[in-house]
Amino acid sequence: VAPYERPALSKAYLFPEGAARLPGFHVCVGSGGERLLPEWYKEKGIELILSTEIVKADLPANTLVSAAGETFKYQILIIATGSTVIKLTDFGVQGADAKNIFYLREIDDADKLVEAIKAKKNGKAVIVGGGYIGLELGAALKINNLDVSMVYPEPWCMPRLFTSGIAAFYEGYYANKGIKIIKGTVAVGFTSHSNGEVKEVQLKDGRVLEADIVVVGVGGRPLTALFKGQVEEETGGIKTDAFFKTSVPTVYAVGDVATFPLKLYNELRRVEHVDHARKSAEQAVKAIKGLEKGQSVDEYDYLPYFYSRSFDLAWQFYGDNVGDTVLFGDNNPQSPKPKFGSYWIKDGKVVGAFLEGGSAEENQAIAKVAKLQPKAENL
Repeated sequence: VAPYERPALSKAYLFPEGAARLPGFHVCVGSGGERLLPEWYKEKGIELILSTEIVKADLPANTLVSAAGETFKYQILIIATGSTVIKLTDFGVQGADAKNIFYLREIDDADKLVEAIKAKKNGKAVIVGGGYIGLELGAALKINNLDVSMVYPEPWCMPRLFTSGIAAFYEGYYANKGIKIIKGTVAVGFTSHSNGEVKEVQLKDGRVLEADIVVVGVGGRPLTALFKGQVEEETGGIKTDAFFKTSVPTVYAVGDVATFPLKLYNELRRVEHVDHARKSAEQAVKAIKGLEKGQSVDEYDYLPYFYSRSFDLAWQFYGDNVGDTVLFGDNNPQSPKPKFGSYWIKDGKVVGAFLEGGSAEENQAIAKVAKLQPKAENL
């Protein structure tokens, strides 16, 4: 299929009613852009080549080779390979190849999961992982009337971003919805029925959970293998400048695979998020066009942004989650209309801001705070 926006897969795609389907979420409709259907590419003179995997990249020769043996020559290459999902089979977890153990990265994965949800009406679902995928799919499966348990090793959910105070709200809210949360342990094995479908999840702490469906969300890794040894790398990604140019002048890298200079914090960083995927692509194209015309382009000046939606909740975060934190507002999971947030303060400045239940104006306001970094001399 033509390029689409992945966030839809873990949210609206799995709804029992009014579910999102293609062509509804082709690139870049999620940020208010045009919906790029296959016809759009034709109209713009862009050749869209589907069902074609590149298996070899020879950067010194400006050449790519497909699985079918076709050769593609280029003058400029943009690497936008994104990430691939980390699987439990990668670690040799016993029984992890059973049927009905799902990952969510591609539209095919989502379709298989939708079929399983229909087949296992009112069944038991176990979510392995407490990050984005875990929280969004926990909610989606509960909305489909499955009995949901979530398992993760960390002391609270979304530990890369949430503080314990933020996480306590979501864990309480999910528990009120009837989702069982099991923290501080991991899945170490799976047993299956004679038909090969998953039956039980064995946990490290000795507990055994019944399961008709298992969804694993334990992270992704950037797809850089094609370019290994041919471009400079940094912190697991392909190192770029502020225009997303790599160490090879004819090659650019955008999105999940790029490790770029984050001007606001004066450091190199890799960001896995749809917002940066869109904006880095735009910046690379501006830079390429600018070079052609001999015009200068501003350096990429990105404000990190993350968001999520589940049940009736919606949060946004801007900036950097480092330093001391201040929690504000009503974060009682029992509240009819909870609304709360957190600021992160480092070196006497506000560097990050999180808000649950904010209006569009309020979300813009916390973005502004994270960008301007006002003084906060005392917590």
